[in-house]
Amino acid sequence: MRVRGMAVAVAVGLGMLFAPAAQAAEPLNYVALGDSFAAGPLIPWQDSNLACLRSTNNYPTVAAKALGASLTDVSCSGAKVSDFSGRQFGFLAPQYDVLSADVDLVSLTIGGNDIGLVQEALGCVNVFPEPFGLSCKDRLTAGGDKLKAAIDAWAPTFAGALAEIKRRAPRAKILVVGYATYIKRGGCYPTQPIWARDADYIQGSVNHLSATLRAQATAAGATFVDTAAVSVGHDTCAAPSARYIEGLIPTSIAAPLHPNAQGMTAFGAAVATAAR
Repeated sequence: MRVRGMAVAVAVGLGMLFAPAAQAAEPLNYVALGDSFAAGPLIPWQDSNLACLRSTNNYPTVAAKALGASLTDVSCSGAKVSDFSGRQFGFLAPQYDVLSADVDLVSLTIGGNDIGLVQEALGCVNVFPEPFGLSCKDRLTAGGDKLKAAIDAWAPTFAGALAEIKRRAPRAKILVVGYATYIKRGGCYPTQPIWARDADYIQGSVNHLSATLRAQATAAGATFVDTAAVSVGHDTCAAPSARYIEGLIPTSIAAPLHPNAQGMTAFGAAVATAAR
């Protein structure tokens, strides 16, 4: 009887020892939502959904590999918050549809298209130095800062999106990934043909959007991932080999004013660190 009792005790002990390991072996169920900053347009290689210009080397994929996670990536170039609940381009399933109670991790970058930041940045291009041209800062701040006002008005929309993500994926850790440092203070005219004051204004607007993402993430109990800090010194003014963000004329295979493969690697590492 004593031998039998010892055998049972050993079996129970081994079960207790190995059960956590078996559970830990299950990969994280990771869902990535968002716009082109997450999707990675034109970065090799693009996945089969060509409508979204989504790379198989974007930051969600990099993070998933680092975490050993099972990834469902529905990020899509051009996405707005309305595409989380509606059909982007009229035929893509809403991004929210991939959320469920068994999701462990959600990341998202959104807001740039809602505010129209890329379009406004393109409007800051000046081929000739001052005073031969028009300042986008002057145009956008005449009678009040239009971009700041748009971002502030949009903040409750983003708060609602975070609440819906939490409702659909109640046990998931949510990572809100901010936007990058696109251009250094004072710019680098003519490497990037944007006047110094316009460069500071447009990056300041990006920073304000990221600060809004951070504030709403904090209020919702989510975690903010600061890619602006990660990309300091790796903006569009850096040497091509050091850039995480491509300029108006890309020097690697990526969309203008978007992360390149090197940037996605760095941002994915930051996301993985935040996830842990």
